[in-house]
Amino acid sequence: MNTIEKKSVNAGTYISKNEVNELTSAYKQERWAENSERLGKSDSLSVWFTVDELENFLEKVKAGGGNGVRIHFGVFPQDYRKQEVAGMQTLVMVANRSKDGSLENAKELFIDKNGKPEILALDGPTLCPPFCGTGGSGLGKSSLIVREGSGMEVI
Repeated sequence: MNTIEKKSVNAGTYISKNEVNELTSAYKQERWAENSERLGKSDSLSVWFTVDELENFLEKVKAGGGNGVRIHFGVFPQDYRKQEVAGMQTLVMVANRSKDGSLENAKELFIDKNGKPEILALDGPTLCPPFCGTGGSGLGKSSLIVREGSGMEVI
């Protein structure tokens, strides 16, 4: 039985609201506008998963021996069953396993499904647009501030 050494390699960095706005504004100018023009409709600006969906996926990753998730950009085919998102970009999360916890050695994780190996991957997020809820299609519509011991405030 192979064992994977548990090693934490943090690739991400927490960023400020200003940095979020800077990155998303640059994306809108450099990619989104042209994508939307080519599609003839607004392309997606974001995807949304519930915390339960993410936790459930991560539990399956860990249970299958995975220690990472690679997030791929994707595009729904033009003949997709939900025509409102056909041709739009999306994200696909693929479970990975790496002996040393690094990206350089990460391999896609396959799990047993009815006696056959199947990749452990998650798609199907809610795209915005077209499904943006009350938050709108961009950032900055409203924010939720959580203060320790004093509840939440929407600004």
